[in-house]
Amino acid sequence: MPRTTGTSEPGYFSDHSMIRRVMRKRAVGLTYGLRALVIGAVHPLLYVGTAENTEHRETPYTRLALTGRLFEAVFLGSKAEADRALAFTRKKHSTVRGALPEDAGVHYPAGTGYSALDPHLMFMTMAFAFDSAEVMHDLLVRPLTDGEREGLYQDYVRWGELFGMPADAAPGSHREFRAFFDRYLDSGELFLTDEARLVGSYLAGQRVPYAPGMPLRQVTSSFYLLVQGSLPPRIRRMYGMRWGIVDEAAYLVLARAIRTAHTPVPLVPAVLHGALAGPSTPVYTMLAERERELVGSGRPSMPGIDPRNRVRRNPA
Repeated sequence: MPRTTGTSEPGYFSDHSMIRRVMRKRAVGLTYGLRALVIGAVHPLLYVGTAENTEHRETPYTRLALTGRLFEAVFLGSKAEADRALAFTRKKHSTVRGALPEDAGVHYPAGTGYSALDPHLMFMTMAFAFDSAEVMHDLLVRPLTDGEREGLYQDYVRWGELFGMPADAAPGSHREFRAFFDRYLDSGELFLTDEARLVGSYLAGQRVPYAPGMPLRQVTSSFYLLVQGSLPPRIRRMYGMRWGIVDEAAYLVLARAIRTAHTPVPLVPAVLHGALAGPSTPVYTMLAERERELVGSGRPSMPGIDPRNRVRRNPA
C-alpha cells in the first residue's frame, strides 16, 4: 500500500492547484470522506459493488483509512507515490464486477450489473467525493469563489481520469455538474439497501456501537455533528435521523468556530494555522487501529453487519 511522505517532489497536481489547496485543509480531509460514504450509500450499484468485493466488510473504518491514503497519495503526493496508489487501485478494481442480488428500488432491479470499470460508476464515485469536498470547504474553511469552484471541479475530473475515468463521463463544467448532481439527489434513483442504511448510520454517528473514552468521545461527536449537519435534509430523512433546532444550532456554532480558526489573524501564531493543514491519513490510521483493537477483542466494529459476501453466505 502506498505511503504519502509529504515530499516536495512534484505530483500530478501543483501546490497552487485548487485540489491541493482544498484537500490539504484538515477540516476538509477529515470530514469529506465520511460524508461522501454516507451520501454515496444511496447509490445501490456503488454500495453493493463495494460491499460484495471488499476485504474489509467487517472493518469499514480500515477501508476508509486505506481509501484515504490512496486518495491523498494522488491529491498530495509525488508522482511516484500517486502511481503506486493508482496501480494498487487498478489491480483491486480489475476484478470488481457482479449483479444486484435483489431489487434496490424501481431503477435497480435484481440482476442489474455493476463493474468498477464502468465509466458512469467511476464518475459517480468522483461526484460524491467532489461534492463533499466542496461542501465541507465552504462550511468549515470559507466559501469558494466561482473561479475556484471551477478549478477544483476540473482538478477532480483530472483526478478521476488518473483512476481510469474517461473525461467525457463527467459534465464539462462545474455549473453543469451542480445541475446534474442536485437533480440526481432529488430524483427517484436514490435507494438505501438495509445494509447500506445500517452502515451509513454508523458512519454518520447516528449509531455508535461502543462509546469511546474522553477526550476521543468529544472529537468523534464533533465529527458526527458536522457530517450529519452537512447532509441534505432528504438524505437525513432516508436514514431516519432526528435533527431538530438544538442539533442545527450546535452544528452551526461548531462550524462557525472552525471557520474562524481558518481566518488569518495577525496575533494568532503561525504554528496554529500550520496545524490546520496537511495530510489527514494519520487520523484515519488511528481510527483503523481502534477498529482492529475492537475486532481483535471479539467485538464487531458495526454490530449487525454480516462480514460475509453473498457467495460466502449462500454457498452452492
